[in-house]
Amino acid sequence: MSGADVRAAVDEMARVLGPVTDRDWAVPAGGLEWSCWTTAAHVAHDLLAYAGQVTGRPAARYLPFDLRVRDDARPAEVLAVVAACAGLLSAAVDTADPQVRAWHWGPCDPGGFAAMGVAETLLHTYDITRGLGLSWQPPARLSAGVLRRLFPGDPAGNAPEVLLWMTGRAELGDRPRRTSWSWRAAIQ
Repeated sequence: MSGADVRAAVDEMARVLGPVTDRDWAVPAGGLEWSCWTTAAHVAHDLLAYAGQVTGRPAARYLPFDLRVRDDARPAEVLAVVAACAGLLSAAVDTADPQVRAWHWGPCDPGGFAAMGVAETLLHTYDITRGLGLSWQPPARLSAGVLRRLFPGDPAGNAPEVLLWMTGRAELGDRPRRTSWSWRAAIQ
């Protein structure tokens, strides 16, 4: 996946959530213990952390920094922070040599960090929409890209539904909701 995919995922997040920033974002985000506000701030944090990994290229751990979104930030401002962090990840991915490796539970390439950024954005947008009472599914093209890169051996089916099932957010046909899961970003 690429920086364009990260930007497309965050554009979709803004399209869906931007019109409802006046709602109460202190409610839980879907099945998460986090609020909608905290979940959106988490997306920004992860996008920035992935950008740092791609540009810093650590081989054995995450770089020791965190993003702090001010507690008084309104939901629209948190979405602006997400967009800013997505811009940093997009730039980092698009300017990195594809052979660059950085740590994410093993060596990961820039495309893997892009895929994780897209996944975090789509999945947590889904969580936030559930918390705010909106009906939404991740876009098919981006879901398929995440599945190809992070979930080798995923079952066949509608990509958004498979992605939600792979990450414990929904049932898939007669398959029960998963209670544990992980993706594989590291290059083997």
